[in-house]
Amino acid sequence: MSAQAAPVEKQAYRQIVKSTALRGSSSLATIAVGIVRNKAVAVLLGPGGVGLISLYQAIVDLAQSFASFGVPSSGVRQIAEPVGTGDSTRIAWTATVLRRVSVLLGLIGAVLLAMLAAPIAELSFGSRHQTFGIALLGIAVFLRTVSAGQAALLQGMRRIADLARINVLGAVFGTAVTLPLIHAFGIDGVVLSIIGGAAVGLLASWLYARKVRVAAPPMPFSRMGPERRLSSSSVLRLASGLFTLGAAYLIRIIVLQNAGVEGTGLYQAAWTLGGMYTGVILQSMGADFYPRLTAAAGDNAECNRLVNEQAQICLLLAGPGVIATLTFAPLVMTAFYSTEFHAAVMLLRWICLGMLLRIVAWPMGFVILAKGDQTTFFWTEAAATFVHVGLAFLLVRSVGVNGAGVAFFALYVWHSVLIYVVVRRASGFEWSPANRRLVPFFLCVAAVVFVCLTWLPFWAGTAVGFAATIVTGLFSLRFLLVLCPPGLVPAWVRPWLAQSL
Repeated sequence: MSAQAAPVEKQAYRQIVKSTALRGSSSLATIAVGIVRNKAVAVLLGPGGVGLISLYQAIVDLAQSFASFGVPSSGVRQIAEPVGTGDSTRIAWTATVLRRVSVLLGLIGAVLLAMLAAPIAELSFGSRHQTFGIALLGIAVFLRTVSAGQAALLQGMRRIADLARINVLGAVFGTAVTLPLIHAFGIDGVVLSIIGGAAVGLLASWLYARKVRVAAPPMPFSRMGPERRLSSSSVLRLASGLFTLGAAYLIRIIVLQNAGVEGTGLYQAAWTLGGMYTGVILQSMGADFYPRLTAAAGDNAECNRLVNEQAQICLLLAGPGVIATLTFAPLVMTAFYSTEFHAAVMLLRWICLGMLLRIVAWPMGFVILAKGDQTTFFWTEAAATFVHVGLAFLLVRSVGVNGAGVAFFALYVWHSVLIYVVVRRASGFEWSPANRRLVPFFLCVAAVVFVCLTWLPFWAGTAVGFAATIVTGLFSLRFLLVLCPPGLVPAWVRPWLAQSL
C-alpha cells in the first residue's frame, strides 16, 4: 500500500497528527494516573465496589447530560463558526451566553437529581437505601455541567493545548483527592470521591477558561439574536445525548439484575480498558476535527476529504493498540485491576472488536453534526440506543455478562453500515482508495487474532496475537511516516526509523 500525498494533504495530515499527539499525550498521562486509581480502587473495594462506582457514575453522566441540555456540544459549533470568520463580537456574545447558561442548567440539574433521588435509587438498586448518596451526587452534576461549558468554549476556539492541560490536571489532582477518601471511608467514600473529582475538574477548566478574554456585553433577550440557536439547536442533541448515556445506564442495570453488583464491576472494568486506548484517539479527534469539519460543512468534497484523512490516521494509530489489547487481555486485566477481574477477559475482547469498528464509524458521524442535521443525528442515535439495549437485554440473560460485550460489537457492525449510508446521502461520501484497503486489513487481522485466542491453546493464540501486534505496529508506523511531513519527526529519529522499517 503506497501513499503519495500532495503538499496540501501533507499539511492536513500534519495538523491531524499534531492535534492527536497533543491531546493523545495528555490522555496518556491521564491513563497513567487512571491505572493507579483503578488499581487502588480494585484492591480497596473489589469488583463489587467498582460496580457501585460504575452505577453512580452512570447516574451522574445521565443527569449531567440532561442538565446541560446539549448546550456544550452546540456551543462548540456556535463558537467555531465566528472563530473561523474572525467575528470577535459574535464570539463574545456566544461565550457569555454559554457561561451563564451552563451555571443555570447546572443548578437546575442538581436540584432535579436531589428531588428524584428516591425513585432513581429504587430503579438502580432495587431499594431506597442509596437515596441520600444519589441526592448528594447533584453537587457533582452542577460542577461537571459548569466545567463542560468552559471546556466547550476552549474547544470551539481550538485551544487544544489548554484542553490537554485540563485533562492532565484533572486526572492528577482528582486522583489525589479521591483515593484518600475511599481509603478513609471505604465504600461510604465513593460519593464523596465523585464529588471531589468533579470539583477538581471544574477548578482545572476555570483556570484556563478565564484566559479567554471576551467582553461580557449586556444580554437582554431581545438582542440575543443568533445565540438563541445555542439552546434551540440543543433540544435534539439533548435527546440524542440522553439516548447514549441512557443506554449505558440501562445496560449496567441489566447486568446488575442478571449478574449482580460484582458482574457490574466486571463489565465496568472491561469497558474502561476496552475504551482506554481508543478513547485517546477519539477524544483527540473530536477536539480538533469537529471544529475544522464545521468550518468546511458547506463543501461536501472538503468534508469527505477531512473524514477520510481523519479515519485513516485514527485507524493507523488505534489498530495496533486494539490488537495488542485483544492479545494481552489477561495480563492487562490483572495489571490494571486484580486477579479477581480475570472473568472479564472475554468480555474485554468483544468490546475491543466493537471499539475497532467505532474508530471507523465515528469520523463519518461527525459529518451529520457539522452540517447541523439535528433530526438525522437524533434518529441515528435513537436507533443505536434501541439496538444496543435490546441486544444487551437478550444476550446478557442468555449468556451472562459476556453478552454485554457481544451486544456492543453487534451494535457497531450494524451502526457502521447505517452511518455510512446516511453520510453518503448527506455529502456523497465514499471511502478513499487507501481506506478501502486499510479498513478491511485491520478488521481481518483483528478477527483472525480473536478466533485464534478463542480456539487455540493459550500460548499458540498469544503467539499469533503478538506477531499480529508487531506486524500491524510496524506497518502503521511506516505508513504514518509516508503520510506526514518530514518536519513532524525529529531529524535524529527518522534515519533510525527508516533503517528499522
